[in-house]
Order: sequence, then C-alpha cells, then structure tokens
Amino acid sequence: MIRDALAALRARRGRTVLAALGVLAASLVVGTSVTVGYSLATGFQRSAEQAQLPDVIARFPERRLSEIDARVSALPNLATRSYRFERLNQELAADGHFTRKGAVTTVFEGRRGYKVVDGRDVRDGSTGDVVIERGLAREWDLHVGDELSVQRRGLLRVSGIAVSPDNVAYPLASAARVYIAEAEHRRSPPPNVALLWLADPDKADVTLAQARAVTFGLGKLQFITRTGVEILLSQAAGIVISLLVAFSLVALVAAGTMLAASAHADVQRRLTGLGVQRALGFGPGRIAAQQAVEAVLLAVPAAVVGIALGALVVAGPSAQLIAALNELGPGVALLGPLALSAAAVVAIVVAAATWPAWRAARRPPVEILRGGDLARTPQRAARLPHGLLALGVRFATAARARWLAAVATIAVCAGVVTLMLALASLLERLREDPGTVGKRYQLAVQLAPERIPEARRLDGVADVGERYSIDAADSFRLGEPIRLVAYPGDHTRFENPPLAEGRRIRGPDEVEVGVGMADALGLRPGSTLAAQVPDGGEIRFRVAGVVRALENDGRIAWIRPDKLLETRPDLSPQVVVRLDSNADPAQVTRALVGLGAQLQPVGAAQTDNAAFLAVLAAVLRGVGLAVGLVCLYALIQALTVTARERRGAVALLRATGADAPTISLVLAGAAIAVAVPAAIAGVALELLVFGPAVSRLAASFASLPLGASNGQIALVFAGLLALSALATVLVARRVMREPIIAGLREE
Repeated sequence: MIRDALAALRARRGRTVLAALGVLAASLVVGTSVTVGYSLATGFQRSAEQAQLPDVIARFPERRLSEIDARVSALPNLATRSYRFERLNQELAADGHFTRKGAVTTVFEGRRGYKVVDGRDVRDGSTGDVVIERGLAREWDLHVGDELSVQRRGLLRVSGIAVSPDNVAYPLASAARVYIAEAEHRRSPPPNVALLWLADPDKADVTLAQARAVTFGLGKLQFITRTGVEILLSQAAGIVISLLVAFSLVALVAAGTMLAASAHADVQRRLTGLGVQRALGFGPGRIAAQQAVEAVLLAVPAAVVGIALGALVVAGPSAQLIAALNELGPGVALLGPLALSAAAVVAIVVAAATWPAWRAARRPPVEILRGGDLARTPQRAARLPHGLLALGVRFATAARARWLAAVATIAVCAGVVTLMLALASLLERLREDPGTVGKRYQLAVQLAPERIPEARRLDGVADVGERYSIDAADSFRLGEPIRLVAYPGDHTRFENPPLAEGRRIRGPDEVEVGVGMADALGLRPGSTLAAQVPDGGEIRFRVAGVVRALENDGRIAWIRPDKLLETRPDLSPQVVVRLDSNADPAQVTRALVGLGAQLQPVGAAQTDNAAFLAVLAAVLRGVGLAVGLVCLYALIQALTVTARERRGAVALLRATGADAPTISLVLAGAAIAVAVPAAIAGVALELLVFGPAVSRLAASFASLPLGASNGQIALVFAGLLALSALATVLVARRVMREPIIAGLREE
C-alpha cells in the first residue's frame, strides 16, 4: 500500500507539491504560535522553579539577624529561610554606562532565590565578586570577567549573570539589580529582606497570619507571595503577554481550520479518480486506507519542516521577550509541544483527507464519475454579468466545495491578520491611553491641598479630585494582594470601569470590586470584603458592585476614603486632573507647575520601554509573516487548480487570439471570486469570534476593545486584493508558457 501511495503521489507531482506547500504554510503558523504561546505562558512558573523563587518575600526595617531569625524560625509551615540586605538608589558604572538606580543586594548564607545562567555565584566569605542580573548584562554588554563599579564597594569583577523572576529585567524595571557577598562589608549588615520557602505553599495564609503576629513591633512590614509577584509583573507587561498567548491560541485554531479545508479540497478535486478506482473493484475501506497513507506520506515531512521553520522564525524575538521579563526560555522542553503539534497537524490532514474519501467511495461509481465536485446547475441559476472577469468568477465557483474551502482558508487568514492589526492598535492604546484601564483623567500631580481650588479654575480643566491608593491584602487570604483606590464623592468622575454586576457605591461602608478580585476571593454583591492595610489594621466593606477593571489584573477595589484615613491618617493623596475635550494638555501642565505642582505619571496598562516594544513588534511580525504566506499560498493554489481544471477553456481562448492581459483578466476574476467573500468573512470572524475570544482568554476580568477599525478593515481588503494581483500574475505567466495544443487536447 505504501508503494502504491508513493506511486500515486509521484503521478500527480504538481498537485502533490502544491498540497505539501499548503501543509508547510499552515504548519509555519503552528510553529510560530506554539513557540510564542508556550514560551510565554509557562515562563514565570518555569523560571520560579529553576530559580527557587521563595514562596514569601518579607521586607522590614533593618534589624539584627539574631532578632529577626528568632521570630522567623518560629513560623509554622516553614521549610527554610534566608536573608538579604538590600540598598536602593545606588550608583553603578561600567564601560561608559551609568545609573543611580542600582539595587545592591547583600546575600547571606542559604538559598539565593535567583539562578545563575552564566559564570558562578558569589562565594560566602570571599570578596571582589558581584553577580549581576541578565537585563543589566544585556543592556550594558557586560560579560563574566568584566568590572563593575558599585557605590561604597568600588570595582568588582562580574563572576556571574543571574535571572530572578521576582521582577522584570532592567531597563524594563528602573532598578538594576546586583548581588554581593556578606564578606564585602566590614561588619555583617542587618538584614531587611527575608526569603521564606514553605513546606506547603497552599497554606501560606496560615504562615502569613502568624508572621504578622510574631513580627509586631518591627515597624513597616510588607509581605509578597508568588501570586503577588505575578500580579506585580503584570503591571509591567502582563496584559501584553496574555494578549500574545491568546493570539497564539487563536492562530493555532486558525491553522487547523486551514489544514482541514485544504485537505478536504484536495480530495474533492480527486473524486473522479476515486470513481475510477471504485469501478475497478476497490472497496471503500481500501480507498480510504490508501488516501490515509498518501496523506501521512505527504503531511509528515511538510509538517516537520513547517513547524521547525516557524519555531526558528520567532525563536530570536521570543527569547528576547522572555529575557526582558526576567524569565528563562523553555529550551529542549519546547520540543515536546512542537512534536505534539506536528502529530496534530498530521492527524488533521489525514482525517480531513480520509473522511471525505471514505464518504465518496461509498457512493455508486457512476455517481462519483458524473462530475466530481462540480456544482449541479440549479434550476434558477444566478445571473452573472458577461465579460472576462465574470468568466473567471464562473470558473472559480463551478467546483463549489473547492471554492468554499479556498474561501474558508483565506477568510481565517484574513481574520487573523485583522486581529493582528486590532491587537497592535490596542497595544498602542495600552501604552499611551489611561482610558484603556478606565481612567478618565489625563494628568496626575502632587499639589498642596490649599491650591486645589485654584487648579479647578484653570482654563481647560474639567474637574480636579484627590485619589488615594494603597496595596493591601485580603484578611481571610493574606496571600492574595489587592489594591484599594479611594475618592471623596463619586469616583466615576475620574475612574469609570464598566459595571458587570450590582451597582455603584453610595457610602463609606461600600466597595466596588474588580472581576479579578471577585473571582479570586469569591465575592459578589452583598459579600463582605475585609482588607488588611499595611501598618493600619483591618477595614471592612460590603460589596455593592463588581466592575470590569484591567488595572492590577482586576484585583482592585474602589471605596470612599473615610475608613482608610481612619486607619492610615498619614496617607497623602494624588491630585488627578480631568481635562476638557478641546484642552491643550501642555498648556494646562504649565499652569499646574506654576501653582507648585509636581507631575506624576498617569499609569496605563503596559510599559513604554522602546526596546521592549520593539521586541513585541518583532514577535508580531514573525507570526504575521507566516499568516501572510498562508494567504498567498491559498490564493495561488485556488488559481492554479482553476487554471489546471479549465486548461481546455483557457487554451481555446488563447487559440482565438487571447493575449496575456486577457488571460490575466479571467484569472483575476477567479481570484476576486475567492478574495472578496473571504475578506468579508474574515472581518466578520475577527469582530464576532477572534476578537472576543482573545479578549476573554487574555483578560476575562476586563473589557478589551479588540474590534477592528474602518481603516484596518480597508487595509485588509487592500492587502488581499494586492495578494490576488500577485497570485494572478504568477499563475498567468505559468499558463502562458504552456503550449496551446496541450490544453486543446482536453477539450
């Protein structure tokens, strides 16, 4: 059977190559999607395990090691611990580079909480060495053996380069982290950071509750768990990564659809040949098995090559993106998902090729031989205009099943491309527009309270308010970090996230919580939220409503400031300014500075770091290139098959004097018959399926505007028409090179 399958594939070499290219093109999308999606989706957990990231990180004022260790060692559920002395805003310099944002961390004996990826760690008891984070090494082009000037320590030799996934890498994070040994100090410094590894991480709440009790009197104490670290990382790039992972999943499903449609169309083209086999006595089972073997022989090499090429296309940008997030790449672990993807591609091709062949083979041979997949002429056929373009449309739509398969393939491609354009637009808005996280104000400043009335009277200012914000924890689940935001009066004047359930707050005892917080803590309207405020005790609120908020992964709540200020009277507000629609922000900013205001950044939903954004663009370009190649292939395939099956008609046109432009017009009509409905269907797919799906996958706790704009839709139509023109030119050249007599023999 294998010998027969190989002979059949060789006999129709042109179609075999065309089908293999289709599998390769779709596999290219699969390879890029799996590489990006798997690398990013598993990056934090993989890095946390390899770096032995602690389950809890505690920060406190400097204390003697013996005093701190006596309290920490008494905690329940504690497996082991280690300590650090962290000094911020230190000067670092090397090879012409300089920063005053260095975070110099002295590590004590015990686990480090980071992974050395190049060189070696600092040695306890030795001096002169420093371990630097990978982001600093990449940005400053430092290597093991280079020298780094550290404030108070002088020149130190770089002994190792490390990854610590408790924060994003420099310069995405403003602080550049370096690690030195305790021996660098003349006297052992008092620790101000404790790293705790728990015997049972699921019982972190018990440990944290006891920790707050035994550490009473230490002053300002802050805890952060692994969950909290993930949320902090999301403030830098989490939503972007979620969007890329969700996009990769959608592209993966799209590639599967393309494969199924392409394989099904290939079988439809061969129905006449299947009828001949049935007439010669071959049973349906034998024909289906033969088709399955042919599909395997064709799909395996094409899938392996396509997935490998796809992985290579985005390997570099994906690695840079992971490095910017201070995470570790999957390495050889990626081979498993890629191998499963190759197997899935082969399975889809085999199923899509075997099932229609088996169904067709069960029909009587005469019925199969009566015209293959050509559409039967309906009693009331649609009246098409006359002309060369209309002739091309008839050529393309005569084989109805193949035409639908081509339209479906290109529609999915167009939908993915439209989604990419909408995603790029959203990323830009997430970077620049605070409105994407529900903020209606444009400026934030530090301003003396007595000057606020003057600020309200400035030209271009619509409203001015005081905004209090503090990171807290749920009292019942101390490992769950939350953010409280308070405004005197109606907060919707400045922040107006859409209401998902319940109503707005009306008094100081009520709270609106984000969907992310509601899901994590099991809250709903009428529930009680108990928040543990740092250095302030506990405050409780009744949940009035649940809102869709993007900030802080949706783990955010809006309250009135009364209870918060009773607990933390030292909390000072940020002054936020909402501008008139026609106001000049620069002019208003100058006026505020004239009142003594100090400008503060208004947080959007992602970083504006140029290097990070460039890496994101490279990743999207890699996936976009793969999808574009699939679009071009599908159009060329549709035109090539149309020209092949209409060789006689095309040859007859040429024999009667048709030149290259005339034949091109016919083929252009065939291309338009596929491209235009595919573009319409693709835009509909993005608006109705792909966009909402990515929004839910990336951030189920918020509303993400992923609908394409009119300009983006026009760009997709123009792009498909351009690809149609290119495919028409390529196929027309091939048709014109064929001898006329060869085509006339088929008439």
